[in-house]
Amino acid sequence: MAIIKRDGDIFSRFPALFDDFFTRSFWDLSNSNFSETNTTIPAVNIIETDNNFEVEMAAPGMSKSNFNIELDNNVLMITSEKKSEKKENERDRFSRREFSYESFQRTFTLPKDVVDADKIQARYENGILRLTVPKKEEARTKPKRLTKIS
Repeated sequence: MAIIKRDGDIFSRFPALFDDFFTRSFWDLSNSNFSETNTTIPAVNIIETDNNFEVEMAAPGMSKSNFNIELDNNVLMITSEKKSEKKENERDRFSRREFSYESFQRTFTLPKDVVDADKIQARYENGILRLTVPKKEEARTKPKRLTKIS
């Protein structure tokens, strides 16, 4: 029987192995598109123009009636809920029946006293929810004003 020299105990290497494996970037879900409940949260684009904020949210498979949009104290909240249940005749026998329930909530804090809440417009087409959130007149970007020297 031969004596083999080892650098430390083999079990002392496991924490480093696991640390390396579990800290790689593909395990970093902080920028992922998933919630704590493992449901997908729709991706959003927000564009600020001189006159508006424009919000685009990818939510395919929904309908207009699934969405609720609220603005309260400069917080824009977009929620959606979709339920479906497969109806069957009483005579149908099934060994498994699945319900479908999808919901999400996204909130965005808008700059204070900038948004004209009464003029928000929303439309849903081709799987994209589009919101136009107008700025108040006093918050809009004004063109440069040149003053002549007399």
